[in-house]
Amino acid sequence: MTADPRADDPRRAVPLDPSLAPPGTRAFRDAGGIPADRWHADQNGETLVPTHCCFCGVQCGMYLRVDRGGKVFGVEPRNHDINRMRLCPKGVNAYQQVNHPDRLTAPLMRRSRDEAFREASWDEALDFTVSEVKRIQQTYGNDAFGVLGGASLYSEKTYLVGKFARVALKTRHVDYNGRLCMVSAAGANKLAFGIDRAGNPFSDILLTDCLLIAGSNVGECFPVMTQYVWGARDRGASLIVIDPRETAIARTADIHVVLKPGTDSAFFTSVLNVVIEEGLTDEAYLAAHTTGWDEVRAKAAEYPPSRGAEICGVPAEQIVQVARTFARAPKAMAWHARGIEHHSQGVENCLAVINLCAATGHIGRPGAGYGTITGQGNGQGGREHGQKSDLLPGGRSIMNAEHRRQICEIWGIEESELPPAGTSMMEMVWQMQRREIRGLIGICNNPFVSLPNYGVVKEGYDAAEFHAQFDFFLSETAANAHVVFPVTTWAEDEGVMANAEARVVKHNKAQDPPPGVRTDTWVMCELARRLGVGDKFAFADSRAVFDELRIASAGTVNDYYGITYERLEETGGIAWPCPSIDHPGTPRLFEDGRTYHPDGKIHLQVVDWHPPMDPYDDEHPMSLTTGRTVAHYLSGNQTRRLGGLVEQTPRPWAEIHPSHGFRNGEPVRVVTRRGSEVFPALVTEAIRPDTVFIPYHWPVPTAANALTIDALDPRSKIPEYKVCACRIEHAEKIDEVPAPPVAPGHVAYPEAQVSRTDPWPPTSPQGRGTSERG
Repeated sequence: MTADPRADDPRRAVPLDPSLAPPGTRAFRDAGGIPADRWHADQNGETLVPTHCCFCGVQCGMYLRVDRGGKVFGVEPRNHDINRMRLCPKGVNAYQQVNHPDRLTAPLMRRSRDEAFREASWDEALDFTVSEVKRIQQTYGNDAFGVLGGASLYSEKTYLVGKFARVALKTRHVDYNGRLCMVSAAGANKLAFGIDRAGNPFSDILLTDCLLIAGSNVGECFPVMTQYVWGARDRGASLIVIDPRETAIARTADIHVVLKPGTDSAFFTSVLNVVIEEGLTDEAYLAAHTTGWDEVRAKAAEYPPSRGAEICGVPAEQIVQVARTFARAPKAMAWHARGIEHHSQGVENCLAVINLCAATGHIGRPGAGYGTITGQGNGQGGREHGQKSDLLPGGRSIMNAEHRRQICEIWGIEESELPPAGTSMMEMVWQMQRREIRGLIGICNNPFVSLPNYGVVKEGYDAAEFHAQFDFFLSETAANAHVVFPVTTWAEDEGVMANAEARVVKHNKAQDPPPGVRTDTWVMCELARRLGVGDKFAFADSRAVFDELRIASAGTVNDYYGITYERLEETGGIAWPCPSIDHPGTPRLFEDGRTYHPDGKIHLQVVDWHPPMDPYDDEHPMSLTTGRTVAHYLSGNQTRRLGGLVEQTPRPWAEIHPSHGFRNGEPVRVVTRRGSEVFPALVTEAIRPDTVFIPYHWPVPTAANALTIDALDPRSKIPEYKVCACRIEHAEKIDEVPAPPVAPGHVAYPEAQVSRTDPWPPTSPQGRGTSERG
């Protein structure tokens, strides 16, 4: 690659020394990605298209390499300031899915699940879908049909999912797979701060004196974020990691708290107890900027370190050490992810972290604050504009009369036509079981792998009289549908996503889709037209949708009005809220000491720990917890088809402590109250003896989520993936990993399947004691 010499202009340089240039609004805005016109390809006929990775919430900048025939054939890292030329294994391989031989290129259809799929014309598939929608709704009512969206969709499409469900289908039942991701953090943020997003940009991590990471395997799940952790460490920051496994990031920590799964809120409240008892609270900050402190203080008195140690299975001295390290730091930050959010007390876990940050005054300053590390690529943006069951565009509440009036005016419908709030994703499956929901459209999700308690999920979907799915590969869920619509990958359309910092970034189209493939936008608009409301869905492309989204969000907490495609191209990203075209965006919240509640204060919440929902007994004395690996993403429908990633991590395993008497690779049966499966043992000292870890990217019969419990947090409705009772047993034969489903007439792509039969667990990067393969 050859850079334009203007790129070296010092006026455009991104300062690398945070002590010389602390990141503020201006620095954050000016440190955008280098515009695309400053690069050209040395290879004749090659084009570089600047965009972002399709996977996690870091949203790394990349260039897709496009040949003279208009096809994506490679990738290069981009010097966007979020990743600065770095990509993880998934990012390096992401381009391979665009022209993959498993791509769906024609609608698939069958009128009964007893039939085999056949290719159909678009008109036939669309007409059949519309006829089934009308039949079910005319027979059982509008709410007998539901829609499930996805948090890997562009924000324009998530906006359409909510509008399509409520205006075209006129149903209350719409939700999305972000319900499985960040909603506990969202609920806590709204309760405490009146806004649902991280409070600080990643760049603030470089300025902190103490970094606390809870329930996040950063090195594998957000690898490029690791550079910020190392940058803080290089400046001398302390690192505290809270995790039952000694992950790669935990191995480098000053303090690694190996707590028992399901005890997070007890731990953080016990830490708060020490902070209070040792006089380490910031009383001036609490008096000026919080409500509810007296009640929180009283509850914390019930959690001395001795009680916290007993509940969490950690030394009381370590609780004291964490409290002193975090509270005494001049600037401290806390970040967390699914490890503390995937619980029936997920909201309380997050609130307990917020209580600690507020009590020590570590809020709203460079290097001091609180944030959630978003899992899905648009996990942040995906819940902001209406596909969540209780929200309307702009984060408005569907239960608020004024919010309803505002959106109805924009959409051109009567308020009486707008349905009330629906139910959550897992609750919708239960309603399908009970035949309250009889038809479903799924977009960009794979519940057969991603939802807990697979037996219940399969039963619910099988009970549906009609099911259509949008996807570009035939997922395990789509393979059970009546109609599958072939839609575009991220590289074949344009749109925006909001990353873990709430920075809105622009994805650009790199190639035309294959013949026969349509965008999700086109399919939803065409279905709406055939349902008789085409005038409400007259969108030619993503840009037209985004223009309406901007208007629909104007004046809300989640204000996108000042964000345009042109500004995103110029700046490399803008953090919302951004209420006007001349507004720089808001990378750091609460700098003026005010939250987004009407009184401007942090509303602290009392947290009281309770045990997980799946009780331990003599038959199930251990904890099963689940998570991601560096090579795979969510349900694996994309990454399990890419040869390099399959070779790196071909199958799931059961990670167990050496005290159980297994050797690496031996079959170990993991048994819960939902069933049992057999995995190769990965024997390591880097996990608690009472805990088993299984990665969840694979389907039955090697699905971690065939074993997990479908208990939900009562407020966020997130499933309790991170803890359920289990036992382990010796077994004879390891369960075989199935190949991903493919369309009729295709066979599983052999280059991506060669490693699936390897019975051994990976040797790295899971932790100490994993190099032995015998």
